[in-house]
Amino acid sequence: MPKLAANLTMLFTEVPFLDRFERAAKAGFTAVEFLFPYAYSAGDIKQRLDAHGLTLVLHNLPAGDWDAGERGIACHPDRVAEFRDGVATAISYAKTLGVGQLNCLAGKAPEGVPDKMLRETLIENLRYAAAQLKKAGLRLLIEPINTFDIPGFYLNRTTQAVSILVEVGADNAFVQYDIYHAQRMEGELASTMQKYLPRIGHIQLADNPGRNEPGTGEINYAFLFVHLDRIGYTGWIGCEYKPATTTEAGLGWRQQLLK
Repeated sequence: MPKLAANLTMLFTEVPFLDRFERAAKAGFTAVEFLFPYAYSAGDIKQRLDAHGLTLVLHNLPAGDWDAGERGIACHPDRVAEFRDGVATAISYAKTLGVGQLNCLAGKAPEGVPDKMLRETLIENLRYAAAQLKKAGLRLLIEPINTFDIPGFYLNRTTQAVSILVEVGADNAFVQYDIYHAQRMEGELASTMQKYLPRIGHIQLADNPGRNEPGTGEINYAFLFVHLDRIGYTGWIGCEYKPATTTEAGLGWRQQLLK
């Protein structure tokens, strides 16, 4: 059955970030992921991972000014130098934290920039990032995100992500397939994951509508988990959902779906 990682940006949010590692371990998770580590020292995070026997499976490259609403800068032609600096920072953290893959958020398309330039910028940035990550033994991920939650997000469909990866041409670059975002943008979850399985390096989940835990909405996770086993997906699945109440109160879905 699928291997589940707790997303500490979304789960256990009633306690400070560094205290969420203990909560995740007590709740039965053996792995975690989160958006960004950069507000904390890599050493402090590593201590929490080790203390609670947790594996870190994913974090993101720096993505601009998150608090100001930025959601990545990889498609921004005027911020290439900043992007490259962020790649170096992320690799430094990854080496300490033992994570094997980093996700790159493409960002919202800047107004007035032609699509051709946005795509070319993103591809060149991804080529650079993939090359730098490969030297460090890391995989690069790119994630399509729905434009209902983040209007204007440049990368928003699986086929678009795959076509970009083909142009990037890096053997360590993959799609991060978020089931929730894919359901909102395109549906066809089972067939899409099967078709593009060789391109998928990581999966995340939440139900729809509401982005709450599995079992609260329209997505048939009992079927999808069996399907992922059937088609041979062996990676982690990040639980990147908003608990309907508290994290612990909503964890019953694991027992119901992972029978």
